[in-house]
Amino acid sequence: MKYTKAQEDFVEALLMLEEEGRPLETTLVAEKLHISKPAVHQMGHELIDRGLITRKDYGPMKLTSKGREVAEAVLHRHRVLHEVLVRLGVPEDIAEEDCCLIEHVLSETTFQAIENYLKEHEE
Repeated sequence: MKYTKAQEDFVEALLMLEEEGRPLETTLVAEKLHISKPAVHQMGHELIDRGLITRKDYGPMKLTSKGREVAEAVLHRHRVLHEVLVRLGVPEDIAEEDCCLIEHVLSETTFQAIENYLKEHEE
């Protein structure tokens, strides 16, 4: 199933907050994604409808197993692409911005080639 960049960014942000041991609350998600709380609320409903998250009324969000799978895949792409860009000499802040964009549009074939190249040239 195909998801939008915004949907992928949202579940990725939830996973990152979870890894940081922070609650998956509207305010924290809004801060992480640099969007408004109403936008978080709206996207939350979209993701509930798509089966990627659950949420009790006004409680924290929770990734479903399907949502976690999507989030882990996006975060993995993010981390691999970030590593490649930094190794190429791209400054950390620019690498972070660029990999956030690239991770959503790169074909699986190209990503696999990049990941294989990275593994072959481990430092």
